[in-house]
Amino acid sequence: MSIPAVQPPVASFPPFTLRQLDYLVAAAEAGTIVGAAERMHVSPSTMSDAITQLERLLHTRLCVRRKAEGLTLTSAGEQVVADARVLLRGAQELYASLVSSTDQLSGPVSIGCFPTLGPTVLPPLLTAFADSHPRLHVEVIEASQDRLAELLASGRVDVAFVYDVQLPRSVRRERLFTLPPHVLLPAGHRLAAMPHVRLEDLADEDFIMLDSPPSRSHALSIFDARGLTPRIRHRTGNPDVVRTLVGRGLGYGMLVQRHMDPGAVRGFPVVMKEIWPPVPPLSIDVVWPAEYEPTQRTKAVIEFARGVEWPRVELGGSPVPPPPRVLPIPDDVRTGSSFDNQLKGQRDDADHD
Repeated sequence: MSIPAVQPPVASFPPFTLRQLDYLVAAAEAGTIVGAAERMHVSPSTMSDAITQLERLLHTRLCVRRKAEGLTLTSAGEQVVADARVLLRGAQELYASLVSSTDQLSGPVSIGCFPTLGPTVLPPLLTAFADSHPRLHVEVIEASQDRLAELLASGRVDVAFVYDVQLPRSVRRERLFTLPPHVLLPAGHRLAAMPHVRLEDLADEDFIMLDSPPSRSHALSIFDARGLTPRIRHRTGNPDVVRTLVGRGLGYGMLVQRHMDPGAVRGFPVVMKEIWPPVPPLSIDVVWPAEYEPTQRTKAVIEFARGVEWPRVELGGSPVPPPPRVLPIPDDVRTGSSFDNQLKGQRDDADHD
């Protein structure tokens, strides 16, 4: 009579460490061991050895490392990184809940911001919000909308402030305020004294384009809707360069964000003119991942943003109507219900005020 083989006992806890998982996630996000090591403030050899040890413990190759091409995850590595992000996030929340007092939030919160929104969005976050939560470590990351979407998906960013243009389906969002695009003209332009301008009247002039997503596609769609093709003379990813070149008389521009003092751009004044017929305003949203319930720190940022008196721009003497606050999310995107219901309740209360 044969004796069945005895299975080795299963360990009550896995043999790998959170630090090894953290190094793997950092390397996947940076694309190189060297870049990840710099971010984590360790030597490349320390990080490489930790990832190698993790592969041995899991009996699986997680990544391919080549000096010239950086680091590429295997299919198993992609799954481990996705699961590791959830595990690391849970560990961070556990630690934060243990070290926090009952009435004060503590720990890190990473806020993403589209660069041109920085002058409007960041000051209240870095002053009033930070003062209200002195034990929070607020980190700000400025990046393009595409990059911010990646950072939100990876968990590197908790919440972001972006334009409501080409947003992925994997985010929950709430509108904060709206701003209509405007035309920038040199102070001495023939149309500078007009209350507003028609794009048709500028069709034969040079256009200085803000060439960064989503600004580029949004501006071109406005021209296209009127059957126009702008005569692009210069492209730049910096709105201050647009203002400066316009001020020097090299063309006209189109921006959404209002400059604090448009008449004093490095000694070359410009004027802002509303577009006629009016262009639909662009929404500025606060967004966060839809796949999981936001942390208490993320909720604090969102709730603070809801209470800020954001700028309102009048068109033709009439205030821009306030947009609906919380936007619907597709049914096929998973999200926790408690915070969504909380926001809905706050919105209903505001509607009855």
